[in-house]
Amino acid sequence: MSQEQPTPEERHEVPQGQTPPEEAPGTPPSPAGKKRHTLRNILVFLFLMLFCAGLYVWHDARTFLNSAPETPGKSLIVDIEPGMTLAQVADMLEKEGVITNSLRFQLLTRYKEKSRSLQAGRFLVHTGWLPEKVLDMLVSGKAMLYRLTIREGLPWWDVAELVEKGGFCKASDFTSVIHDPEFLRHWGIPFESAEGFLFPETYLLPHPRDMNKEAARAVANRLVEMFWQRADRLWPDKKRPSSAELRRLVTLASIVEKETSVPEERARVAGVYVNRLERGMLLQADPTVIYGLGRSFEGPLLRKDLENVHNRYNTYQNPGLPPGPICSFGAPALKAALQPEKHEYLYFVATGRDKGHTFSKSLTEHNRAVREYRAAIRRGGK
Repeated sequence: MSQEQPTPEERHEVPQGQTPPEEAPGTPPSPAGKKRHTLRNILVFLFLMLFCAGLYVWHDARTFLNSAPETPGKSLIVDIEPGMTLAQVADMLEKEGVITNSLRFQLLTRYKEKSRSLQAGRFLVHTGWLPEKVLDMLVSGKAMLYRLTIREGLPWWDVAELVEKGGFCKASDFTSVIHDPEFLRHWGIPFESAEGFLFPETYLLPHPRDMNKEAARAVANRLVEMFWQRADRLWPDKKRPSSAELRRLVTLASIVEKETSVPEERARVAGVYVNRLERGMLLQADPTVIYGLGRSFEGPLLRKDLENVHNRYNTYQNPGLPPGPICSFGAPALKAALQPEKHEYLYFVATGRDKGHTFSKSLTEHNRAVREYRAAIRRGGK
């Protein structure tokens, strides 16, 4: 007897061309279904995580950007030294209480693409400012600057005292820098010091964090840089002179600066000294003698000072120009040295009545002018 075959329904077979029916309730899901379900749950979870993370970052950034460290806050002075990294600047600002978070400030700076624009200097900031205002100050604001005024005619030791008094560096460090052979070589100064190259001007400079030699070098660099800026406008054909010619011009300009404060006389005074040099005469310039006596000189000049052969700057005893310049001089004095007036004067003496001088072509005329000067002094003393 043949065995009865199961019907298609009993074998759960699906006729050709038809889709299988859904699994009946209670039927365990297939492995593929489990996989799709797990993947869907993971994607939903990741989406929620990313959404929450983004929401947190947005809220955190908004809180940082709209929160000042203090209210109402106070003013602070912060120093950004040359070479400081963004991280160092941000850490310093957080430590000083100018910002609330160093890392967030760094991210803000990079987002604004201003990490390369941070300026060095001393800045006046406020703990009540928002981070973006702090960043704007450090990028486009002006550092705190202080006035340094160097007038014409000062020797280097007086300049050193001024920069120390102004809080820019120590006089001893400044003295060391302007006598440093490497510094002089860098700036093309053919003397044993930077005397004559410390250009008289009113400068606006930041105060350093530390009163060290680097601070002194920064000030000296600024002064010498100004000399070359002004001098380069005056050189004939805009070409810097040779070392020997530079020595002559700078030294002569410094003597002119000390001899007269009358603008109209500068080129004439320069002409007198050029004439004396060409004739092989001693310059006999009192200011050079005084400079050689040093910072201890309080005046008046005595005969023994004029007869002192050990004073290298004594132009009553030593022929030619002195070994170097004797003061800081302005552009008009340098222009006079470059373009001395052509005349036959060999002498000059103060009039005794004003700041001007009487110029003479002969010793006889000069002696007469000296007598008149002394008489004017006596009259003025009565």
